[in-house]
Amino acid sequence: MEVDEYPEGTPSWFDLGTPDLDAAIGFYSALFGWEVEVGPPETGHYSMARIRGRDVAGLADQQGPGPAAWSTYLAVDDLDVTLGRAVGHGAQVLVGATDVSQAGRFAVVADPGGAVVSFWQAAEHRGAGRVGEPGCVLWSELTTRAVDESLEFYRDVVGLTSVLGSSTMGDYYELHRADGRTVAGLMSMSGDAWDDQVPNSWMVYFASDDPDATAARCVELGGSVPVPPMDIPPGRFAVLADPQGAVFSVMRFDLPVTGD
Repeated sequence: MEVDEYPEGTPSWFDLGTPDLDAAIGFYSALFGWEVEVGPPETGHYSMARIRGRDVAGLADQQGPGPAAWSTYLAVDDLDVTLGRAVGHGAQVLVGATDVSQAGRFAVVADPGGAVVSFWQAAEHRGAGRVGEPGCVLWSELTTRAVDESLEFYRDVVGLTSVLGSSTMGDYYELHRADGRTVAGLMSMSGDAWDDQVPNSWMVYFASDDPDATAARCVELGGSVPVPPMDIPPGRFAVLADPQGAVFSVMRFDLPVTGD
């Protein structure tokens, strides 16, 4: 599905910070069929991954210490106002409001539970131009132990309300933007299913027609499969890791998908 606009609170962009950009480009291009345009050194080689001419994700040299990781950006109408609300609701600012040429403005914070999330105020770059198709982002999900604090934070900062459901691994909340559309999820990290070493974080899910085949291909390309393919109520999914250790998920969504 092609997308040109993202209302406030919607996950709109996704990028990878990695210590080996060339290897990451090779891995994801082979796994998802991406065509990648490598950016110049002054941008940290920020590179655009595309499917059929539409931007689907970014990849770049890792900035600072820490593991390779995927980042989720939530669309905002006014970055300065959003950042002020975020700080007022307990966020720690990791990267302050920053202009990205004519593309837009972003900031990075740690929410009250410590999960890192970015905000994106779009200008020329609206966000992912294609979603929900194989190799494109399908879903974004916050997994956290700080459930109440996180629900309040995302409600008051970017207007995401919640509806409680359930899953095989604990309480699950659908996050809705102001027009009522479900745009993300929040999983409560409670019980023995969660290793204490797994941090609170946002997970990026890429669409796959065959998660089993994608998981097998990931291993062939030097990655790993922390959570093997399994069936869950919306469909079938697996958690994968690229050769540099960045974790992401793939999913075949079997429920009907409605447009905006």
